[in-house]
Amino acid sequence: MSDARFEDGGEAPLRLIARDGEDLQVISALVQDAVFPGSEMQFTRRDRRFAILLNRFRWEDAPGAAARRRDFERVQAVLMINDVQAVRSQGVPQGDADTVLSVLSLAFEPAEDGAGEVLITLAGDGAIACQVEALEVMLKDVTRPYVAPSRQVPDHGD
Repeated sequence: MSDARFEDGGEAPLRLIARDGEDLQVISALVQDAVFPGSEMQFTRRDRRFAILLNRFRWEDAPGAAARRRDFERVQAVLMINDVQAVRSQGVPQGDADTVLSVLSLAFEPAEDGAGEVLITLAGDGAIACQVEALEVMLKDVTRPYVAPSRQVPDHGD
């Protein structure tokens, strides 16, 4: 048995899987205000997988950053939806690296036998709908956190 190290208490990258609506609400809250260029979406029909490489605001770190008066952070993460049968989109310029999209929320609309639709709602009336055989959405941080370019918490003007 070895001694505990200070590093052992540090935050680890997120790796979450949602297999029901409640789990998806957690992932939805964590990807709210994530941004990504239109070129960072990919549907791989053969693997039945839809993925987005996004720059996620670290909501889980925001209270600590505010309390310690340090910069707010973002992190690159992959949002992956499995068992995808079809993808539809509205108001989403696909493959356009110059258009930056912003995630508002994720939701699951169930159908029969566990199938349904994962809906990604984007700012500006954009939406992506993934028809799935079963709900399985994964969120995985893939880089170290970095200082949010705005150094601010996203503001919705509520």
